[in-house]
Amino acid sequence: MVFKTPWILALIPIVLAGIWWMRRDRKPTTFRFSSQQLVGGVGSSLRTRLLPLPTILRYMVLTLFIFALAGPRFVSEETVRKTQGIDIVLTIDASGSMAAEDFNIGDKRVNRLTIVKEVVAEFIEQRDSDRIGLITFAALAYTVTPLTTDYSWLLENLKRVRLGMIQDGTAIGSAIMSSVARLKDSDAKSKVAILLTDGVNNGREVDPIEAARVAKSFGVKIYTIGAGTSGYVPFPMRAFGRQIYRDVKIDLDEDVLKEVAYITGGKYFRAMDAAKLRAIYDEIDQLEKTEVEELGYFEYTELFGWFLGAGMILLLLEILLKNTWLLRVP
Repeated sequence: MVFKTPWILALIPIVLAGIWWMRRDRKPTTFRFSSQQLVGGVGSSLRTRLLPLPTILRYMVLTLFIFALAGPRFVSEETVRKTQGIDIVLTIDASGSMAAEDFNIGDKRVNRLTIVKEVVAEFIEQRDSDRIGLITFAALAYTVTPLTTDYSWLLENLKRVRLGMIQDGTAIGSAIMSSVARLKDSDAKSKVAILLTDGVNNGREVDPIEAARVAKSFGVKIYTIGAGTSGYVPFPMRAFGRQIYRDVKIDLDEDVLKEVAYITGGKYFRAMDAAKLRAIYDEIDQLEKTEVEELGYFEYTELFGWFLGAGMILLLLEILLKNTWLLRVP
């Protein structure tokens, strides 16, 4: 048996001692006789011996009520919870080049960031117990959410990621270091960063290869994804008050992304269409599932009512005895 609020049990000796202290000077009720010879042959009856019983019952009632207040309960079921034991940081490029519209949803052409956010949302919904964080980057890296298991809150913050929210650029090294900063103190069995970009690193502060070596030293595995088709892609622009498209060549440094993945023990992927991008996240989802069993006690049988009921029965018994068989006169 365990108690929800065990400290309340400390009240038992305090309350009982208080009652004893108040009753210690109370003198017993007596009759005066002119001579002891008148009662000398009267023995001690059962009723006489049980006169202290109501007081004992009162102490028992108070004890049972305090036990009930402490929340007694039995652990009725030992459960085994299987967790993945994985912390994941999703790192998404939100630079200007992600505005290129070389992906499609149905018959509608959409930009790279839109389809990436949709696929990432699906990836988040497939996880069930991992802590997931979200980082976006352009010229700087920005933590959208720290590691969390609140997937609803995570998805809401994913919607906030948009083009132009950060100064333009592609600081892959800084993005890796931000991911490592979120994972380095984790005690999870596996620490993973999934970095998606469509460009070439132009950040001057941190070299991606050096950042990958730092990630490796902290046990962080990085999966890298190069997004977008090769060659010239349609890029939206405004001209004369309306939107037009111009074919623009966007370079992707696959060699750096491959090296980052290799150093950290991850894997490099290339996503040239929406179906391939989904397949990549699905593959990573399967690669990064390592079940860990955790024992936990989650089901309880509450005993509050039993102690309260027993106390009420003894209280009624005390009242009944004090006013009938064990009635004191005067």
